[in-house]
Amino acid sequence: MENIANKKSISVLMVEDHKLLRVGLKSLFEDMTDIKVIAEAENGKEAVEKAKLIRPDIILMDVGLPDINGIEACKRILNNNVDQKVIMLTSHCTEKEVMDALSAGAFAYVLKDINTELLVMIIKSVKDGAIWLDPQIVPLIRTQSSCFIPQKQNSRASFRAQHANLTEREYEVLKLVVDGKSNSEIAGILTISEHTAKAHVCNIIQKLVVDDRTQAAVKAIKEGLV
Repeated sequence: MENIANKKSISVLMVEDHKLLRVGLKSLFEDMTDIKVIAEAENGKEAVEKAKLIRPDIILMDVGLPDINGIEACKRILNNNVDQKVIMLTSHCTEKEVMDALSAGAFAYVLKDINTELLVMIIKSVKDGAIWLDPQIVPLIRTQSSCFIPQKQNSRASFRAQHANLTEREYEVLKLVVDGKSNSEIAGILTISEHTAKAHVCNIIQKLVVDDRTQAAVKAIKEGLV
């Protein structure tokens, strides 16, 4: 049997200037074996220094930081080590901030009201090279840069034509996955069992030919479902 203890955890540097938020975020990962917060920073300059010294896999970065902001810190971190991956985790969501963060090389732009389960999946997906954009910010940049959101279709009808093998119920579930809902939340909203919700999500992942629910949500966003 495979020894789980030998699996390498995803190392995370958490960059947040509010101590209470750092404590709260860190507590999310305390009992996890596959994600470990190995360092914290409370400003942009400290983040750059620690990223270079500690070399974490993932940097969870706020935008509004003292000293230098998270976007500038992202640029400097990636100048030092292009293999590191930055996830912007912030309450800032102006068009300029989003575009500047993506231009700086951030792999994901996530708003702080995201649920824990989805954040964990985003971290894992980004570690594997995926890109994530919070559904709430997609409308801000759709008309600005097709290189970040390559739209293949422009409506739900065209998405359905492309993926006709999805059932009506699976479309309903997919839209809730895009909204960041967990299996239990999907079950409650659609009045189905959590087991059934999980089965629908698994079917969606298989039919869209993606690896997980995060990638399914990203594909739905890119192809115009939301």
